[in-house]
Amino acid sequence: MSLFRRVGIIARLDKPQILDTVKKLMEYLQEKDIAPVLEDQLATMMPGVKVASSALKELGDHCDLVMVVGGDGSFLGAARAICNYDIPVLGINRGTLGFLTDISPHNLQEELDPIFRGEYHEEKRFMIEAKIKRQNRPSGEGIALNDLVLHPGKSARMIRFDLFIDDQFVMNQKSDGLIVATPTGSTAYALSAGGPIMLPKLDALVLVPMHPHTLSNRPIVIDANANIRIVVCESNLTYPSVSCDGQLNITAAPGDEIHISKKTGGIRLIHPKNHDFYNVCRDKLGWQSSYRA
Repeated sequence: MSLFRRVGIIARLDKPQILDTVKKLMEYLQEKDIAPVLEDQLATMMPGVKVASSALKELGDHCDLVMVVGGDGSFLGAARAICNYDIPVLGINRGTLGFLTDISPHNLQEELDPIFRGEYHEEKRFMIEAKIKRQNRPSGEGIALNDLVLHPGKSARMIRFDLFIDDQFVMNQKSDGLIVATPTGSTAYALSAGGPIMLPKLDALVLVPMHPHTLSNRPIVIDANANIRIVVCESNLTYPSVSCDGQLNITAAPGDEIHISKKTGGIRLIHPKNHDFYNVCRDKLGWQSSYRA
């Protein structure tokens, strides 16, 4: 008997082949006497299918596993929606890179059978949260699995800000912004901005300047439990934004303080038993794959 009895399904809605994969997944689950629960918007795309559905933010109330059909972007959105539930998440890759979505849609049964027998690897990925204060009053907040990014928004101007870590002044910086990335996000935007790749199990954050005006400003790796405070300088002529996983933007203003810290809880991520992070890097990043003793 499967360890999971009710499985929530979340999917992107912009590609016909994704719905085909969802249908195959539902058939697979029902053959194993596992009840699928569709996220509400996905259910509207599948009229005539008589299965349970749920609002995205309530999916964790009805399931003991959530499966995401799509790419890493879909996975990030799902992670933020269900992060307050202690349930595992598994990704079926219908995107491009797929650092977070391990299962191939072309080998569903072959790859899912061991997982539903309990043969899988589980790891905990932590998330981070940002709280913006304006004149000591809350003005916005957001969470992220990959990264929180301070950027100029629609403006082409650089922004100036002060950076503090655990209330210690680090630097005043003029740049296109700052990426604060988790190990999960170290292979995403932070990597393209020159940041290091961090093993997912590390309890650390990386701070990556974006096109700093002073070329000696380099990425810094810090303790994940540190408290980060960014003060947007009053001299800025534009209103910068704080982006959460590149999907949610919060507007900041000159004089605002942005407080970033590790979020309580996190995401339980399921991988196939043979999952190998270095192999994923070789595959996704095009590293040399030949081995010479």
